[in-house]
Amino acid sequence: MPWMNEACRPGRHGGRVMWNYRRVAGGAAQPWLLRSVPVCSSTEVLLSRWLKGPVEFDQACAVVAAHQRWGTGQWGRRWSSPRGGVWLSAALPWHGEGSGRAGLLGLAVAVAFAERLECHGLPVRIKWPNDLVLYGRKLAGFLPSVTQRGSSVRQLRIGFGLNICNPVPIEGIALDQLDRVGSHDPARWTAEILLALDRCQQIGGDGSWCLPALNRLLWAKQIQHPKDGRTWMISGVASDGALQLHHGTRYEEWRRWSS
Repeated sequence: MPWMNEACRPGRHGGRVMWNYRRVAGGAAQPWLLRSVPVCSSTEVLLSRWLKGPVEFDQACAVVAAHQRWGTGQWGRRWSSPRGGVWLSAALPWHGEGSGRAGLLGLAVAVAFAERLECHGLPVRIKWPNDLVLYGRKLAGFLPSVTQRGSSVRQLRIGFGLNICNPVPIEGIALDQLDRVGSHDPARWTAEILLALDRCQQIGGDGSWCLPALNRLLWAKQIQHPKDGRTWMISGVASDGALQLHHGTRYEEWRRWSS
């Protein structure tokens, strides 16, 4: 069955997403290309197939699924993404100077979306390097990658998963568990993610703009080091997205979670 662009089909999920997006974005709405499917193995796989087609896109595009059977996360881990959440993979043409780093650009997306959640009264925090947490429990996860030409980023890819009214494990949390959230419609929250991506694309560059807010939004001030078992203080996030820690006179920078 050939791909269909559902962005303008009323009554379908893609149409609802774009209706919500244009309603909130108003005159700042961007010409997103959105494809919506009821179920797939992985939105990342579908997006990759789309991008390998005969047309080279010069605008942002995304694939969203109501149910994803085999999503891919950090370290290549796989998980089922049941109905009721937002399961999305997006590709954004990238402009501006600066080489950018996938980790820092992914954290910039996390900051942009976290600030939108704060506008809804949700005290979300960013758990370095790939999660958004609420009251200490995982609300969302993201996985960024970049395509470079020379030293400049030409495209940002990001996979995004958000718990709304789907079943979650004990360590997770979904928006429908919170009284203060007015909408539990995945289409509404998909639109919020697109708006956060808009902001990041419009700023462009290497993602360093997010660092002041990122350091404010970090989930903890200290962590137990997995190697020595001691409590290390979190100093902040470096200009390349690394997590900075210290214990007495010892300093470390993590560019991936230490194990």
